[in-house]
Amino acid sequence: MGGHHAGAAQYCPISRALDVVGEQWSLLILRDMMTGATRFNDLARGLPGLSRTLLSKRLRHLQRYGVVERSGTRYVLTPAGAALEPIVFGLAEWGARWTFGDPRPEELDAQLLVWWMHTRVDTSSLEGDRHVLHVRFDDDSRRFWILVEQGRPSVCMADPGFPVAVTITSDVASLYAVWLGRLPLRSALRSGRVHVDGPTSVTRRLGELLQLSPVSAVVAAVGDRPAV
Repeated sequence: MGGHHAGAAQYCPISRALDVVGEQWSLLILRDMMTGATRFNDLARGLPGLSRTLLSKRLRHLQRYGVVERSGTRYVLTPAGAALEPIVFGLAEWGARWTFGDPRPEELDAQLLVWWMHTRVDTSSLEGDRHVLHVRFDDDSRRFWILVEQGRPSVCMADPGFPVAVTITSDVASLYAVWLGRLPLRSALRSGRVHVDGPTSVTRRLGELLQLSPVSAVVAAVGDRPAV
């Protein structure tokens, strides 16, 4: 995403809107807030290419224009910010249809993928208050655990020391493809691109346990298209 410089001197609502949300990173910050991120550290972890200094600057800008407001230690969308949701996810649909081809190598960030995944874990169908999902990549030596305690998920890069409910093993690109809706989970399991280990009572519910990306439905609906 490129930057937008205010002051185009055009009396046009599109230009005015870009003055508010057209700066680099602004729409991605709003995307993450729309999918549940409210704390500064969570926003920073979900946008690893964005410096904390620039994140602070962008949040202040969005606050100044009444799109975001501070509530204690959280950042929340105002009614004006919430009204941008169909625009942000409309961009997802447009991107899926016209620009979303195979991933570039620099886009395959295993740690970011697990961070996104942890925000969409639903363990409500499992017994107990603590559950651990282990994520292993064939092509990344790091190991990740998603720990859910009393419904609150977190990401660990060291073994939290609790029993593991399920282990997911894959290469980074294949798990991205599943997460984003380009590769159905059942197809990935049948082909061996994704392996799942754990009790049958848990593994057969994997589709319920691990919800996919909020944009997976539009990606799946469009199907494979070469990037422009």
